Amino acid sequence: MTNVDTSGARASHAPVMVEEMLAALAPVDHGVYVDATFGGGGYARAILAAADCRVYGFDRDPVAIERGREWAGAYAGRLALINRPFAEMEAGLAEAGVDALDGAVFDLGVSSMQLDEPARGFSFRHDGPLSMRMDGGRPDAADVVNQASEKALAAIFKGYGEERHARRIAKAVVRERDKAPIETTGRLAEIVAAAVPARGAARIHPATRVFQALRIFVNDELGQLAEGLAACERLLRPAGRLVVVTFHSLEDRMVKHFLAARARAPGGSRHAPPAADEAPAFRLLFAKARRPSEAEVADNPRARSAKLRAAVRADAPARGAPAETFARGIPSLSDVLSDALKKRS
Repeated sequence: MTNVDTSGARASHAPVMVEEMLAALAPVDHGVYVDATFGGGGYARAILAAADCRVYGFDRDPVAIERGREWAGAYAGRLALINRPFAEMEAGLAEAGVDALDGAVFDLGVSSMQLDEPARGFSFRHDGPLSMRMDGGRPDAADVVNQASEKALAAIFKGYGEERHARRIAKAVVRERDKAPIETTGRLAEIVAAAVPARGAARIHPATRVFQALRIFVNDELGQLAEGLAACERLLRPAGRLVVVTFHSLEDRMVKHFLAARARAPGGSRHAPPAADEAPAFRLLFAKARRPSEAEVADNPRARSAKLRAAVRADAPARGAPAETFARGIPSLSDVLSDALKKRS
């Protein structure tokens, strides 16, 4: 996610695929919209500029919300900020007296502001505390790295980072933490780099996939996404629009499968049409994901992996079941830490 405050507030990078997002969301006057991943507010600003509408910005990061409040007043009550994860969208909107939406947009992943601040512990490019929690809470990445079993670490690195050297890296992490706790991003990056075979002129740092995996794991990003997508299915009015921008394959696969499943009837066949309560809940706006232009990627390299998918809500009832998280075989955060506690006691 690369949401930013483009007005000169304390952020530094441009939001990705803004024009494509607006074309898919198609904001209208008097509409009610959710920016589910507020970040620096780049998408929220674009939506508010495109129509005389109201936007509810969600973010679990209190820093992002506080920064947004510095300039939200300029929109004369059309922008409301809610310090909750988007998985709690329904509860947050209910507290604000909102029970239906005309559109929702997600810009998934970690924000540029989080990556660029060493104290947040998201990036191996800046040495800092090994945190990675978007809300600043605990347990964090250091807890997992220092307490999870070798088997659990390998499952996390493989499942959420798609790291093919997951076992080798997990073994190295356990060996090194026995010498001294791993408490900084720099030390973890060094351990991973030393454990991974040289890849020649590799495009990405050897620790990239491990850091991605830990961030997704400690923030339960795929579980949150599953709940957020299901909430949008329930909240969107007929003809309301859902737009999702992803930056890696696990997220994109979830969104793709969710929308594809909701865009077709689960029952019936060509010989027997589905029952009315099994009608498609969404209509895809386009069959394949949209990608950023070459010009945008040249201007903002962080956009290169972005994919945008979008759909329009039909008038069929919501299915209710959340999206598939593709987390089979990966232990939960509570399981990892409870197992570690049992071994120490």
